[in-house]
Amino acid sequence: MFDRMIESGEVPAFIAVTPEGRRDKENRFNTYYMNDADGGYRWQDMFLQEFVTYIDHTYRTVPEKEGRGILGLSMGGYAAIAFSFKRPEMFSAAAALSAAFRTDGQVVEMDQSGYDRRYGKAWGLGLAGKGRLNAAYHDNSVLDLVETIPAEQIGKTALYMDCGSSDDFFAGNSELHLKLQKLGVEHRFIAREGGHDWAYWLSGLPEALSFVGASFRNG
Repeated sequence: MFDRMIESGEVPAFIAVTPEGRRDKENRFNTYYMNDADGGYRWQDMFLQEFVTYIDHTYRTVPEKEGRGILGLSMGGYAAIAFSFKRPEMFSAAAALSAAFRTDGQVVEMDQSGYDRRYGKAWGLGLAGKGRLNAAYHDNSVLDLVETIPAEQIGKTALYMDCGSSDDFFAGNSELHLKLQKLGVEHRFIAREGGHDWAYWLSGLPEALSFVGASFRNG
């Protein structure tokens, strides 16, 4: 798909890099691309402080914001938007397919094993109910970040979100869309029929890529 879109002129030539999001082969605990609460595994710091610099030093990139975008699906979609909020000087565009945004209520109501596997390392293992909504949670939830980071900072990155109407993450994506809309932050939000699966992501990837590619041209 990437080669075809580049050859057809739908997007400018680009280098796609996909870092491993798992902490180990067993993958008992998700990283969710966050730092561990105890500092033991710092995936976010690795990406923002080391990985991007390594890619720029290793490959023939355009080593500046105008030549760099970030795109992800599910957990990666969460990271794409969260990182763009935190580091607006780094990415010209951020695109997310079925981004894993959970509302406060969804986090509070999550079963214990599901919570520990997904977020235990990032926010604290064994937390239950509203005890999960601690400082580490608020520092990483896009639904909180959008209210604490200045709107002009968030708006420095072109934002794109696409989520299926039958996806469990639709509530979180819709809430972020409404908050961005209220703040006057320009962004694109697409809701299509579909769920949280590869059929949805593959059907949405070309338009997401075109959105990011347009930011390179505009830059």
